[in-house]
Amino acid sequence: MEDLESDSAEDTLEEAVLNCDGEGSQRQEAGSGETQAGGQEKEAGEEKEEPEKKGFFKKKEKKDKKDVQIEELNDRLKRSMAEFENFRKRTEKEKAAMYEIGAKSVIEKILPVVDNFERGMATLSEKEAQTPFAEGMDKIYKQLLTTLESMDVKAIDAVGQEFNPDFHNAVMHVEDEESGENIIVEEFQKGYLYRDSVVRHSMVKVAN
Repeated sequence: MEDLESDSAEDTLEEAVLNCDGEGSQRQEAGSGETQAGGQEKEAGEEKEEPEKKGFFKKKEKKDKKDVQIEELNDRLKRSMAEFENFRKRTEKEKAAMYEIGAKSVIEKILPVVDNFERGMATLSEKEAQTPFAEGMDKIYKQLLTTLESMDVKAIDAVGQEFNPDFHNAVMHVEDEESGENIIVEEFQKGYLYRDSVVRHSMVKVAN
């Protein structure tokens, strides 16, 4: 009897131990399952947060080297074209100024010839002025004046005009009650303009 009781007691202990081991393993498996689930949820949370971080700390996209070179070349081309346009305009102004200076220089050399024609014609008497020679000289003189007018050269009005230092050069002053004050009463040498620019001032006598 004692042997039977001892055997049954041992069987009961073994079953209790096995049951405890089974429950412990189930608890461990359940705990590991919860741990895995928690890890998966954590990983999922991290995956969700990563795009937000990337969006917040988004880096600027780098331009391609070719695009950068194209922009630099376009900028250089625009600058070169602007510089060339400025150079062209400046050159045209310089050419115009040089042409005007050259034209004035030529006109100044021709004007004494005109003066000599006028002085020579003024010394002729009425009879001499009707000779073929005098008439030929008069035609040449008029042709010379016409040529100068075609070049935008014209004489400055003087006698009877108010004295203007921009156009007239007063070499004499005279007391003249009949003439108004500061009025030109006589012209000694004609002045000329070239395109509204003075080539030679008129030499005049002015009434005080």
